Amino acid sequence: MITNKFSAIQRRVLSTTFICRVNKQFFKSINMDQNYPKKNEDRMLKHLFDGSDWNVYDKNITNLGVGAPGPDILVKCCDIFEKATSHRMKLETTNQGMLFQYGPTVGVIEVRSGIAKFLTDAYKSEVKSEDIIVTTGATQGLHIILSTLIDLNGYIFVDEVTYMIALDVFRQFSTLKIVPVKLNSDGVGIKALRAFLEQKQFKSETKSFWGLYYAIPTYHNPTGITFSKDVLKNLITLAREFDILIACDDVYNTLYYGENVAQKRLYAYDDPNDDDFKGNVISNGSFSKIIGPGLRFGWLEVPPRCKSILETCGLLNSGGCLNNYTSGIMASLLDLGLGQAHAKMVKELYEERMLATCDILRNNLPKSCQFIEPQGGYFVWIQMPEDTDANAFLQICIKRHKLFFIPGNRFSLDNNFKNCFRISIAFHQKEVIQSSVRRICNALKEYLNL
Repeated sequence: MITNKFSAIQRRVLSTTFICRVNKQFFKSINMDQNYPKKNEDRMLKHLFDGSDWNVYDKNITNLGVGAPGPDILVKCCDIFEKATSHRMKLETTNQGMLFQYGPTVGVIEVRSGIAKFLTDAYKSEVKSEDIIVTTGATQGLHIILSTLIDLNGYIFVDEVTYMIALDVFRQFSTLKIVPVKLNSDGVGIKALRAFLEQKQFKSETKSFWGLYYAIPTYHNPTGITFSKDVLKNLITLAREFDILIACDDVYNTLYYGENVAQKRLYAYDDPNDDDFKGNVISNGSFSKIIGPGLRFGWLEVPPRCKSILETCGLLNSGGCLNNYTSGIMASLLDLGLGQAHAKMVKELYEERMLATCDILRNNLPKSCQFIEPQGGYFVWIQMPEDTDANAFLQICIKRHKLFFIPGNRFSLDNNFKNCFRISIAFHQKEVIQSSVRRICNALKEYLNL
């Protein structure tokens, strides 16, 4: 137990080390703990990261771990949402206040059409409003997919390094078996995935799919890679052959930088005009990264076989649209062009920060270290020599340089990739990020005795 005899920085080091060791046994111990608390504590927190080692607002340390927009971006939402809300409220006075009623299960047509048009422009590829289901964000979208479409005695295939909170979500479905698959520089290892599918396949008697592959094909979290066209095509082949579902975490797809162009999402490769089309891919998206996570607003882009099941599930039938009020405000935001302008501004800021970060790493990172230069997104993946430990390096960064990042083993089901770590370019302004990345490079030279 961490007591007050430690300094704030020491507590941060100890707690961070503990966080990075989260695994199945930890979750099991929580579920089995019989020392129940006597009462709840009202901690008066202001945001998700408040009161934790992830507090990106803490002025005493520069946190490059959190993948969230910073205050310079979020404060700009105040004006555009005031305008969009005023616009929507005027409409509602002649619409019988329908916005405050239970909404249609998949979301009102105005917002689904707005999302479809916004994404069609951003993806440079058609998105249809009839394929859209409104959610409160990608995490809820993933939870709905797991609880509605996947056999709970089945399998979830994940990249050997993947989004750490997704792993936490999967672990809570304790009967599902999680299988890590090799990740190459151009995407998931197709041969390895095929071998697992052949070994694990069974016929589900209760749900539409016996297995799910959780994918982040575009600007992968944490590595930043983008899956190649060949890998994407092969994934469609595998999904159809073994009839698994692929749930794509597509929250970064619109954030492409420099000379790069929009990447064709996996959902578009699953072409309904193909003779063997079944509908094996869902695109799970969110406005959290490009407007603001506090909106709790996202979408699922789904094929017909999945939509017919999802829109009749108990969750949607009981409450209707999962975010009806915000849907109306977002419909006005997009109708007025305010959402598009804000997303463009955000993309330009992130692009500037990412290009500056990669430039510093190219010129200052020790030669014994490597980094993957992303084409877009939020994150940069840095690899130290094999015999090093990012958790030990993190403690040095916290103590001596007041810098925080996330060690690679936090993204691994099997606690591997200890010599890697992830930094984010999203929260801090360009000058802060530049200074911090230079300090990380200097700290690496110190840690490696260079």
